[in-house]
Formats: sequence, structure tokens, C-alpha cells
Amino acid sequence: MAGHEPGTAGQEPVLSVRHLRVEFPTRHGTLVALDDVSFDIAPGEVLGVVGESGAGKSMTGNAVIRLLEPPGHIAAGEVRLSGKRIDDLPEERFVPLRGRHIGMIFQDPLTSLNPLFSVGDQLIETIRAHLPMNEREAREEALKLLREVGIPAPENRIDSYPHQFSGGMRQRVVIALALAARPEFIIADEPTTALDVSVQAQILALLKRLCADHGTAVMLVTHDMGVIAETADRVAVMYAGRLIEIGPVDEVIRHPQHPYTKGLMASIPGIAKRLDRLYQIEGAMPRLAAIPSGCAFNPRCPHAQQRCRDERPDLLPAGGSRAACWLHDPVDPLPPRQDAEGEEVSHGR
Repeated sequence: MAGHEPGTAGQEPVLSVRHLRVEFPTRHGTLVALDDVSFDIAPGEVLGVVGESGAGKSMTGNAVIRLLEPPGHIAAGEVRLSGKRIDDLPEERFVPLRGRHIGMIFQDPLTSLNPLFSVGDQLIETIRAHLPMNEREAREEALKLLREVGIPAPENRIDSYPHQFSGGMRQRVVIALALAARPEFIIADEPTTALDVSVQAQILALLKRLCADHGTAVMLVTHDMGVIAETADRVAVMYAGRLIEIGPVDEVIRHPQHPYTKGLMASIPGIAKRLDRLYQIEGAMPRLAAIPSGCAFNPRCPHAQQRCRDERPDLLPAGGSRAACWLHDPVDPLPPRQDAEGEEVSHGR
């Protein structure tokens, strides 16, 4: 069983995921999209979830909020929100949790906003659906939210329609919708991908400030390590549906412990040194139908040895974080591979 990284010491986690497994039955067998994923998120904490496309980042968020496309389903494990188990609730009892206790910020704000209704109508409807407010009180709350997320002159913009806002302003409205019912946990799935760099920085700063002000826990899904470095308190690195490294963001970025994380960091262009060629991790993410035995990263790993192909490692203490790699086995650590000159094989920069 995989280990887990606790949240902030002394605080009960807002979200606790244990040994989560998501399966998709097919005619040719069962595909495992998430395999033994465990983590916590504390109040006011931003956990960044990063990895290549297909790693299982968005799948994890969709499993938590139960938006899996059939026939996908949670096959094992449990999800707890503020100490209460929610993964086994019947659908009619889970639906009220969405919005009221779990907010969602999607990648494209146009898919979250109804073009036929003003942003004010959508905010007021959401607020009244979850909080005991009348129409006037809900409108005042909607204005307060628009003001809080940085919409200029909200009194004039509250009756505008989504197409009358820029992309960055629409994303701010979506954040306001996610906060409307004052949830304790928010899933932000690639919330800045469609935005330019300056607007992205504003949205990330806004998200972090609102998280701190409201004590809301946030799961930030992204493929961008720059976004993680700017916003997250801790980072979880995923590969082939598995959690392979988790720890404080500074530790993971400055001192990555898993060979895959090292490869991700090595592939980021630096500003201090000009390179003729960027580092590239050899190979590609395995298909769900062809995940290798042992460590799923072993076909692409410069340190892979027979044990990596035979046995799957748990999350093990590694520096200031935890990494699922036999290089960090406290009893029998795997020796790093060496090249012909006796130098340790490493990821170049």
C-alpha cells in the first residue's frame, strides 16, 4: 500500500484521500486509471497536482467530486471531507455537496457559464440554492463576491452576460461561482491554461489570497511547474495514475527525489544559461492497457534495474519529501546507475 503525506501538523485535513482506485471496465479487460492514490489537504492549503497529460491529475479531481464518465467508477479506497466519508454516499445525498461543500473551477470558463443568463442571475441562483438568503440578500452577496474577485464596477457588470467579459474576467466570475456557497474545498482544474501570462499571474494571486482569507483548501491541477511554484504549498507529482512524489513545493522543485520529477525539472528552460538543446525524458506515458509491472516509470528511467521491473515501490521518505522509488529504500536502497566513466547517470540541464 502506498504511503501518504499528511497535511499541516495539528489540523484535521479538509480532504483526506486513502488508497483511491478508479477503474474503467472494457470489453478487453479492466483499465486502472488511478491506482492506490493517497493524500491530505489541510485548511487554507493549496496542493498542486502535476504531471504529463494522461497522468491522472484531472481524474483524481473528478473522482473526488464524483464526475467520472461511465463506466468509470471508484473501485477501492475512500474519500473523506472534513472527517466524513463521502465516496460511498448515494447520488441523491452527494449532489448537495457539490457547490455547498466542494467547489469546482474548470479550465474553460465558457463551459461553466450559461450564455443565456447574466452572471448576476447565475451567482444569485447558486447562492440561493445553497444558502438561506432571499433575492435581495443574494444579490448583495453576488456583488460582494464580484468585488472580492476583482471585477471592476460590479454594480454595472452584474447584469452583463458572459460574452461581454474578457477571458480573464470570465475566469474571475467562475472563481466567484466556486466561492458562492462558501465551500471548504475547491478543485481548480487547469484554471489559467487559456489565459495570457499577466492575467494568469493575477488569477493565481487571487486564488491564493482567497484561499488564505477563507481557510479554503484547494487542489490545483496543472501541468505547469511555474504555476505550482507560484501558488502551491505542497506538490504531488503523478505518473500513470500513481502518486510518485509528494512534499513541500520548495523541496520538490529544488531537490526532486524521483527520477521522473528530476526529468520534469530538467526539461524546464533556465534563464541563467543558454542551452543548445533542452533535456527530454525518453519515451512516452504508457497507455492504460499497457502499464508495465513494478514501477510504471521503469521503461523511461535512467536508473531502472530488475527490482524496478519486478516490484512496485511505496512512497518512501526521501529528503524533505516522499518518493515512490527504490533509490530511497531505507533497508536496501537501489544503487544509482553509472556510465562508462563511473559517473552517476543523471538528468542533464
